[in-house]
Amino acid sequence: MALNHSRSVKLNDGHFMPVLGFGTYALEEVPKSKAREATKVAIDVGFRHIDSAYVYQNEEEVGKALREKMADGTVKREDIFYTTKLWSTFLRPELVRPALERSLKKLGLDYVDLFIMHFPIPMKSGDEILPKDASGEIIFDTVDLRDTWEALEKCKDAGLTKSIGVSNFNHKQLEMILSKPGLKYKPVCNQVECHPYLNQSKLLEFCKSKDIVLVAYSALGSHRHPNWVEKDSPYVLEDPTLKAIAKKHNRSPGQVALRYQVQRGVVVLAKSFNEKRIKDNFQIFDFELTPEDMKAIDGLNRNFRYAKLLFAVDHPYYPFSEEY
Repeated sequence: MALNHSRSVKLNDGHFMPVLGFGTYALEEVPKSKAREATKVAIDVGFRHIDSAYVYQNEEEVGKALREKMADGTVKREDIFYTTKLWSTFLRPELVRPALERSLKKLGLDYVDLFIMHFPIPMKSGDEILPKDASGEIIFDTVDLRDTWEALEKCKDAGLTKSIGVSNFNHKQLEMILSKPGLKYKPVCNQVECHPYLNQSKLLEFCKSKDIVLVAYSALGSHRHPNWVEKDSPYVLEDPTLKAIAKKHNRSPGQVALRYQVQRGVVVLAKSFNEKRIKDNFQIFDFELTPEDMKAIDGLNRNFRYAKLLFAVDHPYYPFSEEY
């Protein structure tokens, strides 16, 4: 097996996922070519888990980076763990496989390692990422997510993806999938926002009890996207406690925030398009936080969410009204 198992977690379907992943999301104004360059740097410094999504609109560039790194002998396909995501406009069961096939075509790959439902809120199908009506309101759709899940299971059976999972689900939505009659495969993961200000301890405990891996996005805080994030949001990496722990270990606050997740059994995504930071973000396997450090970081939790996705707050499937 090509993946380094000491730095991987075994999923409930037997596949392995590296505990540190490289996130490829960028704001619209960032040229898409940057995703290609950054992904190549990430692979060069040691990242083997690459996380993207249809909605990031960069899969052609990320795919090129992967293929270039395979062509030059840096990695083989089986060394890479690649995740893509099913966007909300494709949650109708008949649209699931075509959506995955579209991503595969853009990537130039035969299969992905993980295919996850990006957000549990169905929107009107079509090519618009955020379909809106004349008054600018998002147009939602009605879909039973258990039917969507069945379509993901079929993608796994067809060999188009090795594993299937979800993202931005609360524990009740996970329970809905887990208790579905005729369930063939459990979700291997739930990818959610998770950082010292939103440490998701209850959701993490729930996921662990069901053998579902929690994957953390925005683990270093977040970008300031005007559509998704309030501009006066706090900066996690400026936190004095985090800075003090980092200084003690001769590390950066970012490295401490990533190490914190790995030590509590969370798979963590690190997103940066800056070459030096990409290198720094990978250097988290040669130091350890003490139990006191971990407790101090646990104490920073304030249930602060960057990506509130408020456009969907009145939808019955809105995931963040629940405590966890």
